[in-house]
Amino acid sequence: MKHAGLCLLPVILCLSLLASAQVPKAQAASGTAEQRTARYFESIRTQPALLYAFLREMPKGADLHNHLTGSVYAESYIQWAADSDVCITRATLTSTAAPCKDGQVEARQALTDALLYRELIDAWSMRGWPASQKSGHDHFFDTFGLFNAAGNGRFGDMLAELARRNAEGNVQYLELMFSPDFGAAIGVGRQAGWDDDFGRMREKMLPGLRETNAQARKNIDAMEARRDELLNCRDANKMRLEPGCGVTMRYVFQVLRGFPREQVFAQILAAFELATADPRVVAFNLVMPEDALVPMRDFRLHMRMISYLKEIYPNVHITLHAGELAPGLVPPDGMRFHIRESIQDGKAERIGHGVDLMYEDEPFALLEEMAKKNIMVEINLTSNDAILGVKGKQHPLALYLKHGVPVALSTDDEGVARSEMTREYQKAVEEQGLDYLTLKKMARTGLQHAFLPGASLWSDAKKFTPVKECASDKPLARLLTATCQKFLDGSDKAREQWNFERSLAEFESVGRQ
Repeated sequence: MKHAGLCLLPVILCLSLLASAQVPKAQAASGTAEQRTARYFESIRTQPALLYAFLREMPKGADLHNHLTGSVYAESYIQWAADSDVCITRATLTSTAAPCKDGQVEARQALTDALLYRELIDAWSMRGWPASQKSGHDHFFDTFGLFNAAGNGRFGDMLAELARRNAEGNVQYLELMFSPDFGAAIGVGRQAGWDDDFGRMREKMLPGLRETNAQARKNIDAMEARRDELLNCRDANKMRLEPGCGVTMRYVFQVLRGFPREQVFAQILAAFELATADPRVVAFNLVMPEDALVPMRDFRLHMRMISYLKEIYPNVHITLHAGELAPGLVPPDGMRFHIRESIQDGKAERIGHGVDLMYEDEPFALLEEMAKKNIMVEINLTSNDAILGVKGKQHPLALYLKHGVPVALSTDDEGVARSEMTREYQKAVEEQGLDYLTLKKMARTGLQHAFLPGASLWSDAKKFTPVKECASDKPLARLLTATCQKFLDGSDKAREQWNFERSLAEFESVGRQ
């Protein structure tokens, strides 16, 4: 024993102390890699810096709920505005296209004017709240109108920024909400007008929407080409590839539900059509504040539209914002049914936010239904805090977990919120008290509920038991059995899950003390 000769205490006490000094080291070496990792996690969970470093390196699987334009940081928008001769209205900090008018300055001035630069970041993100003297809700949603012109035409650059950030944070799969047709379906709906007969209205709109969707596919092609150019993803020699090239991206067609009813119908129809034609568009969602006039007034009408079109396009996936409400935003009766009816009538397979769960009618029956139907909730902790003022014990995450409802963490609008997936995990630990095994389960759950084609890697997705084809294969093995390789080759979803399991095994194999 090292330094045994220096012990001047009674022999028994001396040996006891020396033996006890070896216990932590012995414990660190015992157990599975998962158990050792979980023990280390518990030892640093109250030390924010160490916790962040651990969580940044932890593979986090998927981010299934994020808005493309809201995920970009204000600093990028300012640079793009400066590069594109965009103008800034000094009084409101709104970006507009050139030429500049009275009361406006060129956006490039922000690159030499520290005060303007700071003011733009504060106005175009939550960094400026609560100094703006607006509610968190209003400051958050107002940002989009302010930086809209700054990001115009930069969608490929946005993809590249998100690819880089998520590669750095060990997130491998994204489903990004945006309008691939750049809003063209709205014009088709406006021209066609409203018809109480959904079938007649659909037939009237289809020719125009098929034209706009053909352009939408070209838009995605151009966005991805620009992303790959910026990240060198198409480098033939593969010498300059950035890590972001390994982040898989799919898209969720966002429908602006605050528009007139015929325009909402046209967008939903365009989403169903495009998701049927292009495998990169995996689902659709309704966006814009849930508490606004039209989304509240027309909620049930929107659900009827979705229910009707789902019968025609049964294979299109649906995820819906629902329950992004808190007391005071709307009258009490406005919080009684959005989650339930999004599932029952809107056919949602996933729910975004679900914050007002306990204000719904018969909330425990709803929890039971969600668990039984395997409806996953996309949990957005930073966003719920900033917009709704809901965090800690006020948040329903613990209830979803207790009742067996699948959940996964997501970022919502990480640029506006000044967040990232690692910080969402850190909030889950510090504010929700989650342990390592629960975080790991949530990461796996995210990929399980990703709208990717193909069979799952798991024969039992609750216990995470692998399918028989891969039951004998280990994630860190250099070669897979022929049966497992064939199974993975035939499933996009299973390949993403296997890649995650390999990354997770590598992460847990690192010794930590």
